[in-house]
Amino acid sequence: MCGIVGVVSNAPVNQLIYDALLLLQHRGQDAAGIVTQLERKFFMHKAKGMVRDVFRTRNMRALPGNCGLGQVRYPTAGNAYSEEEAQPFYVNAPFGIVLVHNGNLTNAQALKSELFVTDHRHINTESDSEVLLNVLAHELEKSTRGLALKPEDVFTAVRNLHLRVRGSYAVVALIAGHGLMAFRDPHGIRPLCMGRGKDGAVVIASESVALEGTGHVFERNLLPGEAVFIDLQGEVYAQQCAAQPQLNPCIFEFVYLARPDSVIDGISVYQARLNMGETLAKRVVSTVPPNEIDVIIPIPESSRPSATQLAHLLGIPYREGFVKNRYVGRTFIMPGQSVRKKSVRQKLNVIASEFKGRNVLLVDDSIVRGTTCKEIVQMARDAGARKVYMASAAPPVRFPNVYGIDMPSSEELVAHGRTVEEIRQLIGCDALIYQDVDAMKRAIGALNPAISDFDASCFDGVYVTGDISSADIARLNQGRAAQQEGEEDTSRLALPNV
Repeated sequence: MCGIVGVVSNAPVNQLIYDALLLLQHRGQDAAGIVTQLERKFFMHKAKGMVRDVFRTRNMRALPGNCGLGQVRYPTAGNAYSEEEAQPFYVNAPFGIVLVHNGNLTNAQALKSELFVTDHRHINTESDSEVLLNVLAHELEKSTRGLALKPEDVFTAVRNLHLRVRGSYAVVALIAGHGLMAFRDPHGIRPLCMGRGKDGAVVIASESVALEGTGHVFERNLLPGEAVFIDLQGEVYAQQCAAQPQLNPCIFEFVYLARPDSVIDGISVYQARLNMGETLAKRVVSTVPPNEIDVIIPIPESSRPSATQLAHLLGIPYREGFVKNRYVGRTFIMPGQSVRKKSVRQKLNVIASEFKGRNVLLVDDSIVRGTTCKEIVQMARDAGARKVYMASAAPPVRFPNVYGIDMPSSEELVAHGRTVEEIRQLIGCDALIYQDVDAMKRAIGALNPAISDFDASCFDGVYVTGDISSADIARLNQGRAAQQEGEEDTSRLALPNV
């Protein structure tokens, strides 16, 4: 999962891209990068770390030009510790292209071999984004045939790319001296939208909040399979490039990943989470009588809308019982020291008065490994709770994600191969209530009837691209960005949810 942005303007764009990346920081904290273009020259700065740490005044001054792109990275494949795998990626032919990518290619290894043997292109990292860039470059080279680039050549290249590439991909690329291009995969799994400024600037971004927060007006979402080309004068060309596009956005964007103030594919993320609270209320009533619950407490942050709606419908007081520490630092391992795993208690602290002598219903957005929930349940008991019930606004996470969310392998998922009762015992709560998959899809899908179905593969094991086998999942798990000794947890649980 990553956040991407691209801009074509008639004014310098370095500050605008920086501001947009800050608004997308929740989508990745591993690395950040910006490329701008002045005349036909690219200027790039990228490094590991948060946006505010990667870019200093001297870096910003070295990024001139009126068009550019940027990315915040959250690694799901390749080497999470290599500066070389921070995006954007660059290739010098044809024209000179830089690219940022959000998603995950499921056939990256086959493409890598194909690029070397057939297309005679070299891939120097383990990143699937570099593979994607080289496929795009090769197809652009074929479509232009050594002639000047036209918008139709861009669309032909994307059309051919769709035939070769599998998986999820939302892409923004800059072609030296020509303009900016952006496209989504034929299922529209990862989000991408477009907006405009009063000065004529055109902005492409992962979430609408990056447009609105920088003073631009949201115009529309890119359609699944669609490609957009924006020339250096700000003229926009668009064309559908997939044979059978079908909008199947990742439902986990609405559960957890996206900011609540974003609108993705016509659906308000905040309203989606309220709706999930409504359907969860029915599940809670069928498991625990409301008169046995004294208070409803969310686990910060993204479970709050669901918990609020749940409390409202059940007529039970809503309280904040946990305070989140946003400034937990890294764990440093010195020679001779053993690995010290950071406790949830360093990230959350209880307000004991909200728990003492009460039956509490804790609400989380989802339960992945279960280790965090287990410790939180114990914290509630230590604070004096009589009974601790746990509700998840999402269904059990039973399957790995292959489309760009860094979820653990099946063996690490607490719900994989276990009944709800077995999970309850493992977590240690008095009752465990999960959302229903179909109810969740209906609750969110009702906000945009144009969506035929969602990618909910981590919940139901149905992979919308239709080409994922158990062998593919095993291979993709091997390619997951592995943690090094002493590093912070880079799973989805470690993200500062919003």
